[in-house]
Amino acid sequence: MLRAIIIDDEPNAVGLLVLRLSQHCPQVEVVASCTGSQKGIQAILDHRPDLVFLDIEMPQLNGFQVLEAVSGLSFSLVFVTAYDKFALKAFRYSAVDYLLKPIDTQELVQAVGRVEQQRKLVPEQLEHLRQQFSNPGKTFPDRIALPYQNGVAFVDLKDILYCESDDNYTKFHLADNQYHLVTKPLRDIQELLEERDFQRVHRQYLINLNHIKKFVKGEGSYLVMSNSQTIPVSRAQKDRLMERFGWL
Repeated sequence: MLRAIIIDDEPNAVGLLVLRLSQHCPQVEVVASCTGSQKGIQAILDHRPDLVFLDIEMPQLNGFQVLEAVSGLSFSLVFVTAYDKFALKAFRYSAVDYLLKPIDTQELVQAVGRVEQQRKLVPEQLEHLRQQFSNPGKTFPDRIALPYQNGVAFVDLKDILYCESDDNYTKFHLADNQYHLVTKPLRDIQELLEERDFQRVHRQYLINLNHIKKFVKGEGSYLVMSNSQTIPVSRAQKDRLMERFGWL
């Protein structure tokens, strides 16, 4: 049984989340629900929960300040937010779990499932997320957090050569000949990186445009990357790629 606390300044949001958890996540016991940040801090100190559902924007103390006040305790964290597209990408770049209001039942069940797999928030993830929220003028960060079985790896985007689809997983191939396998399909990674210097060139590959060494046109077009790996280019994507670079 997961002992959970909900902290959100909207009473209706708290009540709805309690109801959804009781209906669809019987493995979660809500031991406290708070509509104020100070009461939320005290509840965490008193109950030492396994899981905290936390709003970010609240009067008096925001979600980050609540976490600072209980920084010595270890628990899983799911942010509950009504933020816009930029903020959602900030969560994804930091590999931090979040639920978007109004809460979707399937996403709630999936978030609880990830908590059951003992995915704990590491301090670097929170700091990475905090920096993005404190610098709204900076469109997207230069690093991405990649969760794996034993933790989270932080990788500079410039060091990612290409991403390769592996069913519902994605393999990140890096400049140092290492790779990271993450439990997200390539379409989700494409959505996250397509506004940077990355482009989908094949159903199986998303590439970093800065690591292209050669483009070989023809019936079976392909790219040669900076590590000499060849990447096929589909017919559907060839024109987009050539247009992106202004190639003749």
